Amino acid sequence: MSQGLDVAVVGAGPAGLATAHALARAGRSVRVLEADEAVGGRMRTLREHGCLIDTGAEMLPPAKAYPATWRLIREVGLDADRGAVPRIRGALASWREGRVRPHVGRPLGLLTGAGLSPRARADLLRLQIQLARLGPDPEHPERSPLGARTLAELLRPYHPELRYRLLGALAAGFFGWDPEHTAAAPFAAHLVSAGSSARWRTYRDGMDTLARILADRLDVVTGHPVTAVSAGPDGVRLESPAGTVTARAAVLAVPAPVAAGIHPGASGVERAYLEACEYAPMLRVSLVLDRPMEPAGARGGFATLVPALEDPLLNVVTADHNKHPGRVPPGRGLVSLVASPRGAAELLDASDAVVAERLTDRAEPLLPGLSRRVEAVRVHRFRHGLPAAGPRALRERSAFAVRPPAAVDYAGDWISLRPCSEGAVSSATTAAARVLAFLASTAPTPVPTPSEDRRR
Repeated sequence: MSQGLDVAVVGAGPAGLATAHALARAGRSVRVLEADEAVGGRMRTLREHGCLIDTGAEMLPPAKAYPATWRLIREVGLDADRGAVPRIRGALASWREGRVRPHVGRPLGLLTGAGLSPRARADLLRLQIQLARLGPDPEHPERSPLGARTLAELLRPYHPELRYRLLGALAAGFFGWDPEHTAAAPFAAHLVSAGSSARWRTYRDGMDTLARILADRLDVVTGHPVTAVSAGPDGVRLESPAGTVTARAAVLAVPAPVAAGIHPGASGVERAYLEACEYAPMLRVSLVLDRPMEPAGARGGFATLVPALEDPLLNVVTADHNKHPGRVPPGRGLVSLVASPRGAAELLDASDAVVAERLTDRAEPLLPGLSRRVEAVRVHRFRHGLPAAGPRALRERSAFAVRPPAAVDYAGDWISLRPCSEGAVSSATTAAARVLAFLASTAPTPVPTPSEDRRR
């Protein structure tokens, strides 16, 4: 059992590690407890077959869109290496009627088409202007004038192609969201803040780069699953088969359903929000190839959206060897296939062999001969993939955001219903500030010594 620990953080993903980093910088003693044998969480990178295999498809917009992430990059000195966060060439394209349509998410796409008809492009511009006028706040989507409207309701007045060929495919492919059940405000805020895909970047050394740098500077214990958390007058007790840990405070940097399961003593306001935060499962297959492949017409691009109109099970194809040349050995290829929400629901519990076969078959129209080039397969499953940002969670968030500091706090992209690394890292700033306020309010009053009493 640990003694004298200020804060225990549960989860060594970007939210947990960024929280621990902020608390350690404030002079607090912190320990991070991670159930897995490696750090990174849903932003882990596997190093196999000479490749850097990202479990997800993280891309970084500029600092204006991701201020917390870029501030952390500067704090750890990663910005000193000018090649550490390179720009992605041809970050996003779309598949339509047997062809790749480039320049999705770029102003140039309004001229070239990006897979949209002229009327749809005009409506896209109109929608962008409308959303910019709303001034959406990614950290407080509950304050949006859009209220609890769904994404489908937001898009209904516009050309159907925006939902079925572009924005609906984006919501499904990158967030696992169903427009009929997803609140429009978080998606609109993310869309406006992310800006042009022409400026998106990646981590040269894998999407777990920040996690590994932070973990090297912190007290991190892997292989330590936390099964129960309880707060009492003497602090917080964290139970685990690997050993009990006690601390003055704790931060649960895990998905909301996991936090709800291990912390049954959460307050009513916390419980309401935790239970309202639903999650979309994510399913991704990485294929190591004997040579590079990309969809015809992608011209060195990275990610190609596959709308449900084109395929109901496959949503995104990424040519990971185009993300950065150091991702694979010379002459080899690395491709990832991301299932659609329907595909994830149907295949999440299937065997790796079945998942790989089904999604590889679906990718053949984009990558003819793909199955003959596969040398190794990795299936990535996340039952709690990304927060689904439903209207109920949006309604419950207001009370959750203003609750008083307590011994147990939370961090993660679900805090602001912003399913991305920026959502995770920015939540760490809030969590650390709340924990520091709690520790300050519960600090023991110094007992005067006899000499001090005499001086008084």
